[in-house]
Amino acid sequence: MYIKKILLAIVVIGLVVAAFFANFVYKAMLKPNTAFNNESAFVFIPSNSNYETVRSQLEPLLLDIASFDDLAEQKKYVSNIKAGRYEIKKGMTNNDIINSIRSKNRPIKLSFNNQETLEKLAGRVALQIEADSLSLLNAMQDKSFWSESNFNEATALGMYLPNSYEFFWNTSAEQFRGRMLKEYKRFWNNSRLDKAKSIGLTPNEVIALASIVYEESKQAAEQPRIAGVYMNRIRIGMPLQADPTLKFAAYKLPKYQNTVIKRVLNEHKDIDSPYNTYKNAGLPPGLIAMPDISAINAVLSYEKHKYLYFAADPKRLGFHKFAKTLSQHNANARAYHRYLSSQGINK
Repeated sequence: MYIKKILLAIVVIGLVVAAFFANFVYKAMLKPNTAFNNESAFVFIPSNSNYETVRSQLEPLLLDIASFDDLAEQKKYVSNIKAGRYEIKKGMTNNDIINSIRSKNRPIKLSFNNQETLEKLAGRVALQIEADSLSLLNAMQDKSFWSESNFNEATALGMYLPNSYEFFWNTSAEQFRGRMLKEYKRFWNNSRLDKAKSIGLTPNEVIALASIVYEESKQAAEQPRIAGVYMNRIRIGMPLQADPTLKFAAYKLPKYQNTVIKRVLNEHKDIDSPYNTYKNAGLPPGLIAMPDISAINAVLSYEKHKYLYFAADPKRLGFHKFAKTLSQHNANARAYHRYLSSQGINK
């Protein structure tokens, strides 16, 4: 009789333990534990984070943080934190969540265009990945990297081709720079290198000219014709006389800081700068802004024609009128200047 009672007690205790364990397993591993209504939420875990950092992000998203803590401890996640951007889907269990934030780092789409300087580019990129703008700028301005990669202060911006790229959020500044160099080399394939060689320009020179073309016109259909004008001028030794280069040179001077030059004047043509293409023949030392890829391709495949001049078309703003002779160009330019004056644009 006594032995039967002992056996019964053991069975009861076993059932209680089994029930407790089953409840733990259900709560910790099988019960949905999300508290948000959207289909998914994302957590961003910085590099070198500890469990408390992760927990502080997860707590508002979960119904029961204590059960998550228990399973995280059991699965040794608390000592194996991985940086990155992780998705938590509505209805996930603790086990699902741990599996996601342990090994399913989700990439982001990083994009940039029209960044005028490395400083602005660093600021734009820093809004999208973990690396801050200062570390990005330091990496972008690393002179030893420039030397190794055939860039300098004037051409460095040209390495960063505007587009959308897939990155992990926890990308470092050096990793971002390295990836951009790979993308640059991939862009400059044998076909584009052969085209550049055939028109007598290096890749850096192509991008410098493309930056002028892009500042002249955002119309992709018109860019090859504008590029053809500048190539004709280069061919005959005529100065480029590109107004965007004057603006670039002017903005470097204290006098023109925090101003917007809407109309190029004779005073701008007297600025002493290697970027003044009215005073200096040939291409400037580097690009004046980040050109779109369409402008780069426009230079490489510029339109063959006999135009030497172009002026903005007041009847089709954003487009230009092209001329083969100076007299025709002057007539086109006067028409546009009359339009500017009619709009009260005098500087």
